[in-house]
Amino acid sequence: MATIEIGKDNFKDTVSKEGIVLLDWWAAWCAPCRSFAPIFEQASEKHSDIIFGKIDTDKEPELASAFAIRSIPTLMVFRDGIMLFEQAGALPAEALEDLIRQVRALDMNEIRQRLVERQAQQQQQPEAESPKT
Repeated sequence: MATIEIGKDNFKDTVSKEGIVLLDWWAAWCAPCRSFAPIFEQASEKHSDIIFGKIDTDKEPELASAFAIRSIPTLMVFRDGIMLFEQAGALPAEALEDLIRQVRALDMNEIRQRLVERQAQQQQQPEAESPKT
């Protein structure tokens, strides 16, 4: 599968799908982005079961701002609607392949359970930190 263009109109639908989604935040003027592009494209052809999306930060400034993209390229990985990874900087092909292997190997039931536990802890913290009157 080739890469697809992602924008504010299809972002939510794309990342909320079941399965793995890799997003490359980039811009045409960015030299590291241009060097990472063929690596990302080759991975998209090798892993046809994964969605590979590219987000042009110049065309999608609102989306880039909403996700606080400060450096490009930035790679994000979602699985089953959960963001699992975010890192600025171009990855070599071997590192991208290793990342894909790691994401495939995750037990998503365990990840969901950890998220539920973390949310429960965060909801309890404000009560514990509020001053007694």
